[in-house]
Amino acid sequence: MTSEEQKQAENRARPTTDEFRAFVAEDWAERRPGATALSEAAPYAAERRARVSEAFPGERLIVPAGGLKVRSNDTDYVFRPHSAFAHLTGLGGDREPDAVLVLEPRDAEHGGGHEAVLYFRPLAGRDSDEFFADTRYGEFWVGARPTVEDVETELGLTARHIDEFADAAAKDAGEVTVRLVRDADRDLTRQLDAARTTEGAEAAKLEEADDELAQFLSTLRLTKDEWEVGEMRKAVAATHVGFEAVIADLPEAVARGRGERWVEGVFGLHARHQGNGVGYDSICAAGDHATTLHWIKNTGDLNDGDLILLDAGVEVDSLFTADITRTLPANGTFSDAQREIYDAVYAAQEAGMAAVKPGNKFSDVHAAAIRVIAEYLHQWGLLPEGVDVEGTLDKDHGQYHRRWMVHGTSHHLGIDVHDCALATREQYMDAELRPGMILTVEPGLYFKADDLKAPERFRGIGVRIEDDVLVTEDGFENLSAAMPRTSTDVEAWIAGIWNR
Repeated sequence: MTSEEQKQAENRARPTTDEFRAFVAEDWAERRPGATALSEAAPYAAERRARVSEAFPGERLIVPAGGLKVRSNDTDYVFRPHSAFAHLTGLGGDREPDAVLVLEPRDAEHGGGHEAVLYFRPLAGRDSDEFFADTRYGEFWVGARPTVEDVETELGLTARHIDEFADAAAKDAGEVTVRLVRDADRDLTRQLDAARTTEGAEAAKLEEADDELAQFLSTLRLTKDEWEVGEMRKAVAATHVGFEAVIADLPEAVARGRGERWVEGVFGLHARHQGNGVGYDSICAAGDHATTLHWIKNTGDLNDGDLILLDAGVEVDSLFTADITRTLPANGTFSDAQREIYDAVYAAQEAGMAAVKPGNKFSDVHAAAIRVIAEYLHQWGLLPEGVDVEGTLDKDHGQYHRRWMVHGTSHHLGIDVHDCALATREQYMDAELRPGMILTVEPGLYFKADDLKAPERFRGIGVRIEDDVLVTEDGFENLSAAMPRTSTDVEAWIAGIWNR
């Protein structure tokens, strides 16, 4: 907290007399324990920590949750912990700002490996100024936090007060290699860098060592365990609810004006009710806005006859998120041109899904889908004269199809919407698909309203279809299969919801 923020907090709430302090602190009922059993996530988080321990024997590993971030003046954004911290602790939701997970190396006499210690800000006593006067952390202002005992019971690890962290992190820093997830908490990174360089470490080597840890923690999520798959199923089911709520309210979105905002609000309502909230800024793109890949302004109208491309996902309380796209006719029926483009994208998605199976490469999914896109573009006469399907697919001399589909067809999905982002190309694009991986399959075609190379009937139409797919032992499971995909099924889906 800055000095100005501290001053504002003191002006608003600090008790002014000893008598008042005593009055505030007295006559409160005894608190009940906040946790009475190990959480469902805790055993799986412990297994992940064991894999990290094996990869970095004898080293101190520091994984911060991150801190609160100011939105404006003295108000903060809703807190979300760093993904690596959530993955290794099992904590989701808005827990726990300023906490730090430390994997402390143990010597052979104490069993080797690492002890997991969570340093955090526990619940303050009612006789403390924090209880009543601290507007950022105080129980009166933001609610009660867990106690040390609560955290140990819930997570099955050692918990300590955050005030003990600095000494523990710097202990034997010149003798023990200390690695840190650098991007989780910039202030903490600066402090630890100063401590580590004081002990003789070189700044460049520190960053290199830290990057190795961050990359390992990112790739640790490439294959999901059974609990993670279960959380993804919950996220997809919750997203399904949100999409159907949007469909039910499409006539209202058209009638009220500013329809993109209406759609965003309806989905956001159900995302917050079904889970923790949206997993990323929803793309609610009507008409020509659907040809802008990352249209998150959502400021436009939705008109009768428009398509609306809704790319959205619910993040459940564990922070795992779905990522699903459906392109919906606002009046319930595709026009001929809209259907022509939609059916081409569907055919490309089907080809991409067919490539999802163990032993195939991740990049095979895109190759299969983009070939179908190229075939349709060639059939429509949109490729340059003399360029056929093979010509445009040539990575060195072609790629003309990318004018209308610039993005990749897939990405890994999980606790981040673009999960495992620090993996190398060899670990990601060129890697073989394995059971337990979850990825999207999401081809699209985008014909901007002012694209004079596009047929006039196509201009202003953007279509994407996206599903969340689990790699299985013998192929794949479409986790979002319950949400209709073909053009005729989408029309029937809309009609069915409107006729309820």
